[in-house]
Amino acid sequence: MATAVVAGLVFASTPSTAQPQPLALSGSLKSVYLRSRASTGEDYALSLNRLRVEAKGDLAPGLALDLQYDNEVLLGSYLGTAEFRAAKDRVAPQYWRADANYVERGDVYGRHRLYRAAVTLTRGEIDLKLGRQRIAWGTGRFWSPLDMLNPVNPLALEREERVGVDAALFEAKLGPLSRASLVYAPAPDRGSPSRAVQWHGNASGVDTSLVAGRLLGLDIVGMDLATQIGDAGIRGEVARLRPRGGPAFNRLMVGADYALANGLTLSAELYYNGAGSRDPAGYDIAGLGSGRVTNLATRYTGLYAAYEITPLLKWVTYVVVNGDDRSRAVDSRLAWSWRSDLELVIGLQRFSGTESSEYARMPNAAFAQLQWFY
Repeated sequence: MATAVVAGLVFASTPSTAQPQPLALSGSLKSVYLRSRASTGEDYALSLNRLRVEAKGDLAPGLALDLQYDNEVLLGSYLGTAEFRAAKDRVAPQYWRADANYVERGDVYGRHRLYRAAVTLTRGEIDLKLGRQRIAWGTGRFWSPLDMLNPVNPLALEREERVGVDAALFEAKLGPLSRASLVYAPAPDRGSPSRAVQWHGNASGVDTSLVAGRLLGLDIVGMDLATQIGDAGIRGEVARLRPRGGPAFNRLMVGADYALANGLTLSAELYYNGAGSRDPAGYDIAGLGSGRVTNLATRYTGLYAAYEITPLLKWVTYVVVNGDDRSRAVDSRLAWSWRSDLELVIGLQRFSGTESSEYARMPNAAFAQLQWFY
């Protein structure tokens, strides 16, 4: 009902005057090879091969399409582990079921899905986007108290891959640097839908956002700030969250970014997670395995460094430290732009800590990735 009312407001507004962009096909072919160890202690190999086809552009004046289809083939001994059997049967977090497997035989597993599937209706200064999309709220590189619908995972092997949410997003531009947004996302299990409003503006060089609503079963009130102090970028987010029938808690992130003239870029973030535990005995391991929980403890530090060795060769490292149990995670990789349409990445992930700590339970990994863009 609310979506229909918003759609009516969009179509009643002044037609868009933006220059139409013709529908274009593009995409990529990616192959990732991973060596690691399962929770049972057995070594495994995994080859993930993904063809992504993208169709983007205007179907008509004021009507844009973003469609991204994935076809994946997984190969290797990982398919025989209990971890993979549990992961492949896990229900997708989206409302619409837009994925399926088409082959499952020994060390071969094939599946396909809609990674993005959304249309945007534009009338004047008003946009209405419907379908599977990324709703990028917040400013965090490692953690984001506000980006709950498409959360950040600082240790994801494919950091650029962000699970989309099936939602209606209504945005009204209020000025050159300000806007108001309204999101509605039905729950996949017929539970409480996510619905929230955001106001974003800029004053005296400071970007500010205010968020209020209910996201993933949590009432939320929060804000973020981003500004420049000298040559450094300063960011921050704070949120007050309350589960229905449970105690409220806070999440807080403070970050800084600095780029040196020699090609070195540095970032740092401090994160407080009021829903976590300072004692490893109280960690929500079951929630971590189900995907409901992304961090177990309360205090974290994230460090990022990137250096352009040459215009075509880049070194990137992420370091995450759990401030409660002192465990650490390091992700370091080299990215070589072999050609303008071809990129090779090789990297290592290493985890350390005491036996009961958060990151000590995660296996080390070595990986290589080749991606061709067309």
